[in-house]
Amino acid sequence: MANNDLLPSFVQPLPTGAYRSLNPTTKLVIAVCEALVAFTVRGWSGPLAVLLALALTAGVARLGRSLLPFLLATIPLTASILLVNTFLFPGATDRIFSFGPFVPTWTGLEAALQATLRVIAFAMSVAVLVLTTRPDELVADLERRGAPRGVTFVIGATVRTIPRLIQRAREITEAQRARGLDTEGRLWGRLRGILPLTAPLVFASLNEVEQQTMALEARAFSAPGRRTPLRVFPEGPAEHGVRWAIALGTAILIVLSIVGLLAFLP
Repeated sequence: MANNDLLPSFVQPLPTGAYRSLNPTTKLVIAVCEALVAFTVRGWSGPLAVLLALALTAGVARLGRSLLPFLLATIPLTASILLVNTFLFPGATDRIFSFGPFVPTWTGLEAALQATLRVIAFAMSVAVLVLTTRPDELVADLERRGAPRGVTFVIGATVRTIPRLIQRAREITEAQRARGLDTEGRLWGRLRGILPLTAPLVFASLNEVEQQTMALEARAFSAPGRRTPLRVFPEGPAEHGVRWAIALGTAILIVLSIVGLLAFLP
């Protein structure tokens, strides 16, 4: 049986499933709205509501453990957020305990946990989009709708970045392990193995960006005129209305949060 990943995008079968079969632009709008709600709605309500919606979506799409790498990727950022806000939150006086010159506070801990939930909600919204939408399909649908080529390139490159980085990091790890680098075993050994992996990953990513730019220019990326779409993704009137309702509802929530009308939320 042929591998679908080796086939051109315009001959691959359409995705199936309650969520995967949605139009690529619809899934992009949902992901953007979830990220906006997580970061703009005050307190715990925004990120917790988004995380609940993402959990339901992940269950419907049967993503399961495939979300774990995206969650692990947030650890460096969330750990720094927890430490900085808990110990160095400005103006907080409700200390938890004293640890030398560092004084953790309940106010800082609450702010740190809320910020952590927002980062995780954003990462999971991107993860659900990446895992349920092929980048080529998203780019093709946006181009069909008349989106500028620069915008479609940025969105497509962003969607491709995380899975490509995970794949390339796995390849570099296996190559370094074949050369005798200890990337397993005790925690200290794994930490020492991170630095030799970082430089090849960064340089390989930069080289790939250059290659993509040259390939796009060779294919007349900046040429004037509108491209002819080779594939049209189905979209019913109900889905069109739902997408606009989600976008409008998100805009209303953001405005209400900015003017303080959602102050009653926890």
